[in-house]
Amino acid sequence: MKILVLGASGQLGQCLKAVSSGRGINGLEFPDETAGNILNNDALKALFQEKQPDFVINCAAYTAVDKAEDDIDLCRKVNKDGAANVAKACKDFNAKLVHVSTDFIFKGDRVELLKEDDVAEPISIYGVTKLEGEFDVVDILPEHYILRTSWLYSEFANNFVKTMLKLGADRDELNIIADQIGTPTYAIDLAGAILDIIASGNSAYGVYHYSNEGAISWFDFAKAIFEISNTQVKANPIPTSQYPTRAERPKFSVMDKTKIKKTFGIEVPYWRDSLVECIKQLNINA
Repeated sequence: MKILVLGASGQLGQCLKAVSSGRGINGLEFPDETAGNILNNDALKALFQEKQPDFVINCAAYTAVDKAEDDIDLCRKVNKDGAANVAKACKDFNAKLVHVSTDFIFKGDRVELLKEDDVAEPISIYGVTKLEGEFDVVDILPEHYILRTSWLYSEFANNFVKTMLKLGADRDELNIIADQIGTPTYAIDLAGAILDIIASGNSAYGVYHYSNEGAISWFDFAKAIFEISNTQVKANPIPTSQYPTRAERPKFSVMDKTKIKKTFGIEVPYWRDSLVECIKQLNINA
């Protein structure tokens, strides 16, 4: 089976490379940003023509949430038009698509587990454009799996865990938001789930939610990072109002994973267990 990974240099792309290598899975291709440019239809056509993929995993996205509020055109090109371009290429070359989306498509103003068919009401440009990308994928290509995830981190690329470890080593005290609740997701776990879906042969196409298990605030997450890594820094809980950002964030975005677990038999790790593993890997690679 030939699997093409777009956005290969990003966090999830690097995790897919690590997991597939660790599992001894062959057939994955990780084109560079030029060959795998989702905004260049000619490049995509040439890439698909050469690789003839059975599956495509689209990890490419504009994810600078605050910057997106002032960079609307580029954000929409990548998250909407880029997703549509990939879906069209998949249709033309008879490939199935795994498209990665986000919990930011939800408003997050209710304390209820978010299900796949709940009403989407994004409150940021990033969320709006990711939802538009979902719509285009659904409209263009029936053979799709859309995976919404949240709070991604890993030993690769820039993320909250690595930022906290760096700041915690440099400072005596940090203020962390305590009134936004969600679930951290170890991107290694998400990569494994994606490969499990592909390997299952189950053509139950549609939208799925995947994050680690549990629900915490950013403050709780930071405290766990410092505790597990033995980082000596004082963490102070603060409300969102004391740390204004350009883009508004969902207050509560804990997703219900029942559908993906039942459909594909996937076991979802608890967030803290995965965080321990990530910090272990960071220490090994230090």
